[in-house]
Amino acid sequence: MTKLSWPRIADPSPAPILSVMPAADLSPQFDPTAVERDIYARWDEAGVFTARAARSTRVGGDREPFTIVIPPPNVTAVLHMGHGFNNTVQDVITRWRRMAGDEALYLPGTDHAGIATQNVVEKLIAKCGKTRFDVGREAFIERVKTFVEETGGVILQQLRAIGCSCDWSRTAYTFSPALSRAVREAFVRLWEAGLIYKGHRVIHWCPRCLTSLSDEEAEHHDVEGKLYHVSYPLVDDPTKAITIATTRPETILADVAIAVHPKDDRYRALVGRSVMVPIANVAIPIIADENADPAFGSGAVKITPAHDANDFDVGVRHTLDMPVVIDESGFVREVADADGRVPDSLRGLDRVDARARMVELLRAAGRLVKVEPHHHAIRQCYRCDTVVEPRLSDQWFVKMQPLAARALEAHRDGSVRILPERWEATYVNWLENIRDWNISRQIWWGHRIPVWYCDACGGEPIVSRDDVSACATCGGAVRQDEDVLDTWFSSQLWPYSTLGWPDETALDLRAFYPTDVLVTGPDIIFFWVARMIMSGYFFLGRAPFHTVYLNGMVRDVHNRKMSKSLGNGIDPLDVVARFGADALRYTVISGMGYGTDVKLDPDNLEESFAPGRNFVTKLWNIGRFLLSNVEGGAVRALGEIDAACLTRADRWILARLDAAIAEVDAALGAAHPAAGALWGESERYIGLRLMEFTEVARRFTWDELAAWYLESTKSRLLAGGDDADVARSVLVHVFDQALRLLHPVVPFITEALWQRLPGRVDGAFVAAAAWPTIRVPLPDERGNDAEEFERVRDAVLRIRQLRVEYNIGPATAIAVAIMPATDEARRIFAEDAAMTGRLPGVRAAITIATGAPAEPAAQAMLADGSELYLLLAGAVDVDKECARLTGELAALEQQLGALRGRLGNDGFVSRAPAHVVEAERHKERDWSARREHLAAKVATLCGR
Repeated sequence: MTKLSWPRIADPSPAPILSVMPAADLSPQFDPTAVERDIYARWDEAGVFTARAARSTRVGGDREPFTIVIPPPNVTAVLHMGHGFNNTVQDVITRWRRMAGDEALYLPGTDHAGIATQNVVEKLIAKCGKTRFDVGREAFIERVKTFVEETGGVILQQLRAIGCSCDWSRTAYTFSPALSRAVREAFVRLWEAGLIYKGHRVIHWCPRCLTSLSDEEAEHHDVEGKLYHVSYPLVDDPTKAITIATTRPETILADVAIAVHPKDDRYRALVGRSVMVPIANVAIPIIADENADPAFGSGAVKITPAHDANDFDVGVRHTLDMPVVIDESGFVREVADADGRVPDSLRGLDRVDARARMVELLRAAGRLVKVEPHHHAIRQCYRCDTVVEPRLSDQWFVKMQPLAARALEAHRDGSVRILPERWEATYVNWLENIRDWNISRQIWWGHRIPVWYCDACGGEPIVSRDDVSACATCGGAVRQDEDVLDTWFSSQLWPYSTLGWPDETALDLRAFYPTDVLVTGPDIIFFWVARMIMSGYFFLGRAPFHTVYLNGMVRDVHNRKMSKSLGNGIDPLDVVARFGADALRYTVISGMGYGTDVKLDPDNLEESFAPGRNFVTKLWNIGRFLLSNVEGGAVRALGEIDAACLTRADRWILARLDAAIAEVDAALGAAHPAAGALWGESERYIGLRLMEFTEVARRFTWDELAAWYLESTKSRLLAGGDDADVARSVLVHVFDQALRLLHPVVPFITEALWQRLPGRVDGAFVAAAAWPTIRVPLPDERGNDAEEFERVRDAVLRIRQLRVEYNIGPATAIAVAIMPATDEARRIFAEDAAMTGRLPGVRAAITIATGAPAEPAAQAMLADGSELYLLLAGAVDVDKECARLTGELAALEQQLGALRGRLGNDGFVSRAPAHVVEAERHKERDWSARREHLAAKVATLCGR
């Protein structure tokens, strides 16, 4: 007896998840609240998501490693729809690779989120009428630690609720002792390499958060402002003046020069002379510098080195003074080197109020030439939206150009791929124009900069991996730098600090680094993605991942990004509570496109998540119906079935399963044609077309397995015997494989149904089951059975279509005659006539004819050339239907005649708009086709 070549795969897991329940015990509706929490707990208890480093091929094991590190959410955060979307994408990919046989690690964790967390705690103590300065640094830090301990793990628990299959045993935290050690090590190594320095420069400053910000954290926003034109009188001839244009007249008090372009003939003779700064009454020089744009305003610009980054560069080039007149909180006063510049009427005013007062003073002094509307960009703090103030101060910086060079090369040589590709230009442009990174923050919550100073001897700063208690030179007391590191400094180490670095012998680091796919949003491509790539090369010599998958954003129906401030957000846990995690996951994955945004309506969750809810309901109904049909009978592994016992329908569904697996693998990128040539080991993962993968799995389960094959097996299962066992075994196998394909997207319902499959290995989980693979047919299998079943399907579809056309209800039994085009077709239709007649929507006695019937019949031509006739006698009232169709045909012919007359009228064709004429011609073509169809039906039914 010939056996099929499917192996029976035992899927060992440490413990069972659910007891096998009969289909009769399945509830009529899937209730996610009743099963999801229990299923997840059993996965967790069984260690299904725990990655074992020793099994990685990189340390001598037998499994390819696959690693995704979660973009660490802030410890202050709660789950929002952006998290729900992003983490679902990561989980789908991880579950797929785990089932595909990789040693998959989905590594979770949180970020201490320096500014964000400090802001939250500061607001809490403000309710008691205190500031952090009232509390003191050490006490404040303890308050923050307590707050984080109470709230920091909330979002990780919420991620469980949406089904994230993380290895919770490896949960990381950027402020943990281990990761803090990695931060110090990174700082010291960069210092030793000459890439960290302390500089006196203009940086972005948030007057609310009271800290410096990097270029990326000071976000550009377009605003409608004003451009103020102010005249500066010449010192040696006050009757003449130079007019400048500025958006910030309050900074005039810190002006130290007027710059004009060296080639601007209008001002060439004035270079070297001086003007008087209005209101401040300070004489300043006119200088020549290419920073001046002859096309902007008057072509002359004021230079304020302490309050503008470009002006700072001019000030350095010309050795200018740099007085500061706006303090850290945004109030106007003399701060440094600005004595006598700020009049009493401006001193102590907020910068906004100072601007209005300055305009009044300039107008009163006759120096305000004009004010005009001006569309320009400002920068705002990415955390609190406060307008950023350029401010001169001492800060720590990282030299970025040496690091950026290798990150650019990684993109160009294919070591790192960015998906979708449209984001590559953004990545490249930023790296090619990168500026040094300001890494110091003037807050208290964060990694303290590991630098100490000795005031006694004033020696060089002491940079150390360990705490320093005394000066090595004089033995005197030392003080640590007050600043902390930018949160992104620790986050850039995430792909390897979480795996044990800087201990380069750590088992996890050797087993799982480099990681594989980074899934994140395009909004942090600068903050995080590029910096991880740069640091990965610097510290470990390899990129931290081979693929960056930038998923879209979650937006509302008005195309606005969801946010708390807009009040248009969706709490994923509300969705889980109402519809279940699977409904949420299916909705976002099936609607995400390739890097496109997902649109949801926060005011109508029912409609927004209907795709997921409807699919889960349908899958549950399919499962209940299928399981009830296979219950109580023998189920054999396909390898134990004689190939000759498989019917045409069996072979068709198995072929469709193979096709679905191939399409799914192609969508996910499991067999990319560039294997090894360009991507090396990463070639398996570069597709990631998740929406396409989901649709293929849905279509197979819904449209082919349920709608066709399951219906075709009913009579075989009822008949009993060996053929029933074959049908049952194939049905169970195919449903098993369908559930495996769907599992990454809808893990809970697939696990709940899979546990009830007959023949399942005790203690197994679909979450740990093998990913479906295409079978290898044996030589004696009839390979054309699948194509033959398509002929049968064609006949069924035509019968259903004719029923609808002639208004024949599904309960009415009909007679159908098929006149085969070939002997082969005759054999196929004859063998499956009984099965075809019993399918839903058919209910027909099917006969094989040698010619067209003499009685009235509806005719359809099949794809293979065979003709199908639905006998109308007894199925419809022929006289009544003939009268209806004749009247419909007459009315259509009358309308068609009028339309053709209109199109034949040269006056109409020449005067009417072209699109109107074309629409009428399109209508004429449609009506003509409809007329031919109706005429054929009348001829068939009425004999004329």
